[in-house]
Amino acid sequence: MNKTTLQAPGGTERKWHLVDAANVPVGRLAAQVAPLLRGKHKPTFNYSSDEGDYVVIINAAKGVWTGNKKDELVYWHTGFPGGIRNISRGDLMEKNPVRAIEKAVWGMMPKGKLGRAMIKKLKVYEGTEHDHEAQNPQLLDISKKKK
Repeated sequence: MNKTTLQAPGGTERKWHLVDAANVPVGRLAAQVAPLLRGKHKPTFNYSSDEGDYVVIINAAKGVWTGNKKDELVYWHTGFPGGIRNISRGDLMEKNPVRAIEKAVWGMMPKGKLGRAMIKKLKVYEGTEHDHEAQNPQLLDISKKKK
């Protein structure tokens, strides 16, 4: 009988990945970054633990929406009565591209305490400059379709 082995908390070696979002559809970007944050690419993956890697996304302002997605609305609630708010994805991308990318990735993460811990490993920057040169992130090419 095979036994399931679980990684000890803090025993996971985390790598740093650098992703360039220039001219990449935001949904495709989020779909390929979310599994890295969760650790689904590792043989020690477990649904109930955080074993993912760090991901640095640069050029968030150059990400693109395909089809009519830029006209779709994103909703949130302020917590006050009558506090429902919305903004189109295209306007959000112009106003705050970092937040637009973060929301797209968050939509593909597990919700709850574990998902909030995982999303903290996502670092998004509007331009090409980032603060993580010391971690030596490895460039991850997601601009090409995988066959």
